[in-house]
Amino acid sequence: MSQFWQRVLIAAGVIVTASLVAKLVDWRMARHDLDPSSATRYRVLRQSIFTAIVFVGVVSALLVIPPVRALAGGVLASSAVVGLVIGFASQRTIGNVVAGILIAITQPLRLGDRVTVESTEGIVEEIGLTYTWIRTRDNDRLVVPNEKLASDSIRNSTIRSEESLAEVTIQVPAGADLRAVVNSLETDGEEVYVTDLADKATIVVRKRVPLNQDVERAESELRLTIAERLRHAEVTAP
Repeated sequence: MSQFWQRVLIAAGVIVTASLVAKLVDWRMARHDLDPSSATRYRVLRQSIFTAIVFVGVVSALLVIPPVRALAGGVLASSAVVGLVIGFASQRTIGNVVAGILIAITQPLRLGDRVTVESTEGIVEEIGLTYTWIRTRDNDRLVVPNEKLASDSIRNSTIRSEESLAEVTIQVPAGADLRAVVNSLETDGEEVYVTDLADKATIVVRKRVPLNQDVERAESELRLTIAERLRHAEVTAP
């Protein structure tokens, strides 16, 4: 085997080793149960460390190969080329990375927060180095660049207090005794509003739940409770 291919195999081994080390470090760091604010910072820290380990491994592997090392040395020697590359990259990728770090530090939104971005409401599911994933009510994923989140206005319905808001909308026959229905749904301190009167009456039921409680599970329990109360009140929701 020629010396060149030996160096290529060494480079491949370095990359594989760096990837395994990065995954091992990320796995060890992931074994923590943290509150939302700490979990947000910790998630971005994990991703930063993982990316740094893989980057160092790839660069080290490439420098093992003489032609690549010579090319890298020539590129690094040219400050104009380096400045040009950094300038272009910082407009998008580096800008999103910096914004992701700022979000982790300042925390305008955290993992599990209910937020509204450009009239779309959802739960913050993942905050990455470049993008943030928001799960909508339809179980879709809104993927937003971190740079946009850091520069635009965001409505955060969770961070305002130590409670989240579970909300359920139902419809009952317009001919039903709406006052009796509302009274039957307010027994555990829920907030009940009649929001529309058409062929059917639209009623919104809201209940505050602890911040550490899953909102979707709380809304599911609230639906079951509403169904039981409507049945006892002899009202059938369509």
